[in-house]
Amino acid sequence: MGFVSDALGQPKSIVMVIKLRKKITSTVLMLLMVTTCLSGCLGTDDEEMVIKIAFSVQDDYDNPEMNPQTLADFVSAETGLEVELYAISSDGMALEALRFGHADVAFLDGGSAWLGWQNYGLDVIAADQKSDGSTYYVPQGWVLNNSTIQTLDDLSGMDSCHTGWLKSAGMLMPMGYMIGEGIVEVTGDENEIDSLRSTIENHFGIATIPSSGELYYGYDGAFRCLTEGQGDVAFAKESSFEDHCEGNDWCLERSEYRQLEPAFGQVPSHAIMVNPSHSGDAKIAAITAALLALNGFEGNTILENVLNTPGITEIGSQEHLGTYSSALNNIPGLTMEYEQKYEQNA
Repeated sequence: MGFVSDALGQPKSIVMVIKLRKKITSTVLMLLMVTTCLSGCLGTDDEEMVIKIAFSVQDDYDNPEMNPQTLADFVSAETGLEVELYAISSDGMALEALRFGHADVAFLDGGSAWLGWQNYGLDVIAADQKSDGSTYYVPQGWVLNNSTIQTLDDLSGMDSCHTGWLKSAGMLMPMGYMIGEGIVEVTGDENEIDSLRSTIENHFGIATIPSSGELYYGYDGAFRCLTEGQGDVAFAKESSFEDHCEGNDWCLERSEYRQLEPAFGQVPSHAIMVNPSHSGDAKIAAITAALLALNGFEGNTILENVLNTPGITEIGSQEHLGTYSSALNNIPGLTMEYEQKYEQNA
């Protein structure tokens, strides 16, 4: 049986098959965007067509470039879907919004991200960048160079300088790491957060744990506490000398300080999280792609004025929260403490 050819000499039956395949492909892609992309959401069809971003909002903005609606508009343009802001005023509210499917995506600090990942099945899809482009900073112990302390095992009975109560680099990471390694033994009930204070006081000599506003509070405060002889070790950041000693007359020369090895892991930057039990894979992928597109020229203003970051990095839960989670899991009573903290702020 012969073929009827088109103007280019191709058999018309073949041309029809090619056209049909293109039509089917387009239809399948459209169905995937409309159904697969949205299959994980709950509610009516109208609700399924909307991406909801949990974000802190206010009534008016003196600078319109700081209005998070610009972020919603950008994501909408990138995905082709309607995007709404789900108003929150705390990380606790953001956790609740993701947990119960009221929002598709939220930006969470380290503590709430850890709780969401460990307790509620939330996943990290990306993270904001710090000024150097990284998505974490490194917590580190510091001693004076002439100190007899050589390893973490030598810290027992020594005076310690902490950045504050339940601070990541100054307390949670070093204590969680050393408890996990068997260097420090928990004193008291492992389900009570007060046991952490007992553990610190039992392991170290005099522990300086300042409150906000006191002289030795914060990263620079802990470093100054060490410098001025109030402690034998300071728990701060890997970059503490560079960050805090320029222009401070209380600092010594860099050669007068020494870092203790190993470091305690990585403290994560703000995590961008979703709930895979409420948002489907394709929808999450579309959100991820849209947020990564902020790294282009058109997204710079939003990154700077709305998200306060130089960029967004795609990253998973284990890579972003792994060492942080390992340390925090060893802190007595911390899970309950954080559950209560974020529930109160929800």
